[in-house]
Amino acid sequence: MRVRIYQPARSAMQSGTARTKAWVLDFPPADPRSIDPLMGWTSSDDTQSQVRLHFDSLDEAVAYATDKGLDFIVQEPKRRGVNVRPRGYGENFATDRRTPWTH
Repeated sequence: MRVRIYQPARSAMQSGTARTKAWVLDFPPADPRSIDPLMGWTSSDDTQSQVRLHFDSLDEAVAYATDKGLDFIVQEPKRRGVNVRPRGYGENFATDRRTPWTH
């Protein structure tokens, strides 16, 4: 079984960097999910796929996987460039604008 070590990405509703600095170790699902015929719920007998371990650094996550004898793959995060305007939000209300600001 190959576990995955990665840094979670920001959600679509998130502008900051909260909860994106920790590293996560996920176990893959060992059994396929089945649908309950009566209620229609999705279920699985695999409880290990529900386990998600959080680590402060990549080295700690790799050390844990190596210590437990787990085969692992590390997915490096894709870094985004910083999007900072030169004058920022205050430019909308500046008195030295060359053109009038309208919607």
